[in-house]
Amino acid sequence: MIFYVFAVCPHDDYLYAGYLYNEIYSHIKAKTVIILGVAHKAKQFKIERKLVFDTYDKWHAAYSNVKISPLREQIMKNLPQSDYIIHDSLQLEEHSVEAFVPFLQYYNKNVEIVSILIPHMPFSDMQKYSDDLAKALNKVMKDNKLQWGKDIALIISTDAVHYGDEDWGGKNYAPYGCDTAGYKSAVDHEHEIMKNCLQNPDTTSARKFVEYTVKDNDWHEYKWTWCGRYSVPFGLLTASKLQKISGGAPLKLAITDYSTSIAHKPLKVEDLQMGATAPANLHHWVGYAVAGFK
Repeated sequence: MIFYVFAVCPHDDYLYAGYLYNEIYSHIKAKTVIILGVAHKAKQFKIERKLVFDTYDKWHAAYSNVKISPLREQIMKNLPQSDYIIHDSLQLEEHSVEAFVPFLQYYNKNVEIVSILIPHMPFSDMQKYSDDLAKALNKVMKDNKLQWGKDIALIISTDAVHYGDEDWGGKNYAPYGCDTAGYKSAVDHEHEIMKNCLQNPDTTSARKFVEYTVKDNDWHEYKWTWCGRYSVPFGLLTASKLQKISGGAPLKLAITDYSTSIAHKPLKVEDLQMGATAPANLHHWVGYAVAGFK
């Protein structure tokens, strides 16, 4: 059985992306899972350039409430206070973390989580905060005699490109067009990003990802509309640094996969009173990237 130490997983509607969740969570065996989430509502709350924690002690889930790991407070204690804020309202609004919880709990009824949201920030901030977080995690693991992978796992929450010219709040996110040729070109571009950025977690891969997805002259804005343009490079940096300072061998890619909301028939979830939050067609679709590392 392969256990993943570090992973990348989509968070979109289960009927579109649910089958990809299983590729990751069936291989997560750690009791504590640290989730690096997208801060979708950060602009609304005027939050940027900080790691975002919460004060909740449990989250609602399918089988029973999922505990927040007490390691959260230890992590924050070992971080410079200037690195982070505590903001329950932003965490409460964030779907990129809560989507994972039922799957984690299905495979481990005793799982505990720590949610850290990554809002808008320049690459220089990512480098500093990832240094600090990797050091904090390493100290917490040493203090509690924990092993990365066996006791603690790290997961990046991200959907890939948000593509199309309809139902995106009046914006056009379709640089290749919305016909089948445009879809193929967009998917090819996605695979290029995955090949160059999600094969080997390190500083070079993280920097390349930012160059692909964030405008050169304005780190607030998309160059390529990949959801998770901050959580992904921050996670790549944190994972590679933690692996290095904890004395482990370089992380090895165990699985990589890609799909979109129109590549497969949706899962049937109507009997669960679930449905889609967005359309799925050539004029409005979402990409999904999966990567697992051991």
